[in-house]
Amino acid sequence: MLFRRKGWLRNQYDQQLIQNLLTMKKEWNRQKQLVDKSVEPSPEVLYDLKIAEAKYFFLLKEAKHRNIKIGKI
Repeated sequence: MLFRRKGWLRNQYDQQLIQNLLTMKKEWNRQKQLVDKSVEPSPEVLYDLKIAEAKYFFLLKEAKHRNIKIGKI
C-alpha cells in the first residue's frame, strides 16, 4: 500500500513539474519577444528575462534528472 502511494505522488508531482515547465517556457518566450521588439530595453526588462530563463532551465534540468518525457500536447 505504501509503494502505490509513492508512485501516485511521484506521478502527481511529475505532472505539476510539466505544467510549471510549460508555463515558464511561455513566460521566457514572452520576455524574449519583449526584448527583441524594444529599441532600448530597460535594465528591469533584461533582469526579468534572465530570471525567466534561469527558472526555465532549472525546471528543464529537474525534468531531465527525473527522466520525464513530454509528449506532443
